[in-house]
Amino acid sequence: MENKKDISDILLELEGYIKENKPKYLYNQNFKAGESQVLYSGPYWDEEEIMAAITTFITGKWVVAGENVYKFERRFAKYFGAKYGQMVNSGSSANLVLIAGLKKYFGWNDGDEIIVSPVGFPTTISTIVQNGLKPVFVDIEFETLNFDVTKIEEKITEKTKGIFVSPVLGNPPDMDYLKALCEKYDIKLIGDSCDSIGTKYDGKHLSDYYVAWSSSFYPAHHISTGEGGMVCTNIEDLKKEFTSFAWWGRDCYCVGSANLLSCGSCGKRFDNWLSGYDGIIDHKYVFRNMGYNLKPMDLQGSIGLVQLSKFDEIDTNRKASKKRIESILLRYVEGLKGVKMLEKSDTCWFGTPFVCEDKTLKDKLVSFLEDNMIQTRNYFAGNVLLHPGYAHLGELNDYPIGNTVLDKVFFLGAAPHYNEDVFSYVEKVFKEKWEN
Repeated sequence: MENKKDISDILLELEGYIKENKPKYLYNQNFKAGESQVLYSGPYWDEEEIMAAITTFITGKWVVAGENVYKFERRFAKYFGAKYGQMVNSGSSANLVLIAGLKKYFGWNDGDEIIVSPVGFPTTISTIVQNGLKPVFVDIEFETLNFDVTKIEEKITEKTKGIFVSPVLGNPPDMDYLKALCEKYDIKLIGDSCDSIGTKYDGKHLSDYYVAWSSSFYPAHHISTGEGGMVCTNIEDLKKEFTSFAWWGRDCYCVGSANLLSCGSCGKRFDNWLSGYDGIIDHKYVFRNMGYNLKPMDLQGSIGLVQLSKFDEIDTNRKASKKRIESILLRYVEGLKGVKMLEKSDTCWFGTPFVCEDKTLKDKLVSFLEDNMIQTRNYFAGNVLLHPGYAHLGELNDYPIGNTVLDKVFFLGAAPHYNEDVFSYVEKVFKEKWEN
């Protein structure tokens, strides 16, 4: 009878194969000048992330969120200066759960207002509307591409409940000013940190300023689990609301809690949880919210744990990549500006943004870059009020600067995988081919 291979031997063979034959999605590791596209981002993975996912899938107890997800939640929150984390299946889901949980916990009413920039990624705004709240827009300024903080106070009313900050490509606005403004009017400072994990202001994590915040683990982002997101806070009962909304609206989920029996089941499942109901109640199926099913998979948690161990390297590399890419373009292109970083900011860049003097320059420059296999991106949706699904939310002409973003602004990568071969190629392209 043929001896069966032990699972550990199989995993070892797989690891060797992956090292020698890198999967196509690890495209960033093998840049060849003139042949490979300079991608603006991509997963900063190697065989370690792949093996973590495979091992979890083959040997793990859970397919959906389990031990690895719970470990990642705790470690991620702690790493970025928060007490509690709730992992979900995407950054957009994180925003949805974030606003739903805040509304429930603080008792906000339908029609209450959240101040937000009209420029950026749509799900920062859609989640406000989907939760019955009203987005109130403040136009941006070109120096940082963030909303103009000097125009916020005039938009505050008795219905204002929060200011939703989304640091542009990781670069924060004046956080001290925003914190003081929120304290003055007793409103909440909320963070969409999908582009900005790792960013600090005045030596502190942005989490020190927010009552709660979201993040994304899409392949282009600082940490990638393929897809995924996280909601974080320092308020334990608020975290429970996040968990409820992410897990069908359920009242209880006891994994990791003090109520667990030695067998792993909740010891209070069949207590009487509903007053006035005398039947047998299973607390696992008591629903206190109209929630969603936004669970991640456990293999995503295992990848996240590996990614988190690399974050110092990712942070360092992104900052260096942004500096090099920016310096090359500003050296060769007239009429081009970078984006200002405030004195107190220590930005972990998602991308390298540029502001062109006019649409003609942007069109010419973007075409030039794409023709030479250097990937570009608009600053996401520009003014979201331009788009059919959002046009009903406000008057487009009230935001003149935001309306010009798609005409003047684009960004390149600040990817952690960029190396000297990439920088040399970009420099060579401009030196040999660009004409002002």
